[in-house]
Amino acid sequence: MNGKRHSTIAATALLLGNDAWAAAADRGIQFFPEQASSVARQVDYLFFFLVFICTIVGVGIALALIYFSIRYHHTRAADRGPIRINTLKIEIAWSVIPLAIFMVIFVWAGWLYFHLQQMPTTTALQIYGIGQQWMWTFQHPGGVREINDLHVPIGRDVKMILTSEDVIHSFYIPDFRVKQDVLPDRYTYVWFKATKLGAFHLFCAEYCGTYHSGMRGMVYVMQPDEYQRWLAGREPAGGLAEKGRRLFSQLGCASCHVAGAGVRAPLLQNLYGRQVRLDDGRTITADDPYIRDSILLPQKDVVAGYPPVMPTFRGIVKEDETLALIEYIKTLREAAEGAPR
Repeated sequence: MNGKRHSTIAATALLLGNDAWAAAADRGIQFFPEQASSVARQVDYLFFFLVFICTIVGVGIALALIYFSIRYHHTRAADRGPIRINTLKIEIAWSVIPLAIFMVIFVWAGWLYFHLQQMPTTTALQIYGIGQQWMWTFQHPGGVREINDLHVPIGRDVKMILTSEDVIHSFYIPDFRVKQDVLPDRYTYVWFKATKLGAFHLFCAEYCGTYHSGMRGMVYVMQPDEYQRWLAGREPAGGLAEKGRRLFSQLGCASCHVAGAGVRAPLLQNLYGRQVRLDDGRTITADDPYIRDSILLPQKDVVAGYPPVMPTFRGIVKEDETLALIEYIKTLREAAEGAPR
């Protein structure tokens, strides 16, 4: 009966034109998502521990409630006078034991949180993700662009750099146990390492408007060599950095930010990852958010020694074009005299 029902779900999904959803439905209804990433098992252990503790407490309270309801029912003769025993040990026990349990949960959850928030090294595959009503757009470094689908290699750290074009979304892959809010005008990050091949559901877990329920996709985990072949078959000429180079020229950025330019402005060679001193005395790392803000909010972090004359490109460049400009600036590695420090 269940097999027939699963086949019906798969057939319906096929009629809707989504083979991946049909394949996922054909696996059957699961009580719990698969453990398909390197952190999934640790997250589940903590979850099961919380469920166990809550179950023990809930059952204990229910049994005590039943016992006292029967023992002290108004029709029964029972001693309802003042307590004649010393309750100090009981009071200490119900204070110390819950405290110990809560501290275990706190330390365990804190360790797991910091592990999940510790972004992988520069060897990780970095993929940009843009949420918008109502779809996901993903941009690979080589220039390959996907909509509502995400292809990644198995066994490799993948760092997602996420932003939104409109409202708050939430990037959620249940089988990987990763979830990250995606905010407009800001970059947020999440990482994962897939440990199983196959297709896994991707959702928006934050209500984002009328068609929120349709904002979903699939993550395809592939063997590394298969992933490289997939990229090679779709990679546009020049990739994302080349697109950024063309935009850099079209927008007139080279008239200010290269050596010998007529306007005195910070040079961009070797900028990415460096410490930049600002005119308010702060020092900031030139990472993705800093470069994005410099393009869209140029008056926010003005480099020391330079006048705040750069115009904003908000409303001129789209979010995917901003990503391309950032990728191009990352490639500017030649030595430059007088670069901002």
